[in-house]
Amino acid sequence: MSKYRKLTHVYYKCDYHIVFTPKYRFQILEGMVKSLVEHDLQVISTWKDVQVQELNVQKDHIHLVCSIPPKVSISEYMGVLKGKIAIKLFKTYPSLKQKPYWGNHFWSRGYFVSTVGLDEEMIKRYVKYQEHHE
Repeated sequence: MSKYRKLTHVYYKCDYHIVFTPKYRFQILEGMVKSLVEHDLQVISTWKDVQVQELNVQKDHIHLVCSIPPKVSISEYMGVLKGKIAIKLFKTYPSLKQKPYWGNHFWSRGYFVSTVGLDEEMIKRYVKYQEHHE
């Protein structure tokens, strides 16, 4: 992996650690739901020219380390990511809409984001080898 990425008129290193959760932190991200989320996250990231460096999907949250080009805002990326995946999940698994309090919203409204700097390798190891503690 190269440290810097290039667009037509810019070299950049815009790496982020992002964490987001299903609504009410439901423990729903397992089995086929987890597989769909992992797959679609990679596909949507490709559309936005976002390079996924590490991805860890736990039952109730997702850790993502990625490089986002400066032309794409983090809020735009997260909106597209969460929106498209939610639509696909509800279409593929209509029973998800039956969960109490779920409505048409799969994800919690917010997310955590932090820039990745000098301690990049430590954060990547943390994301890659994280274990879920119940």
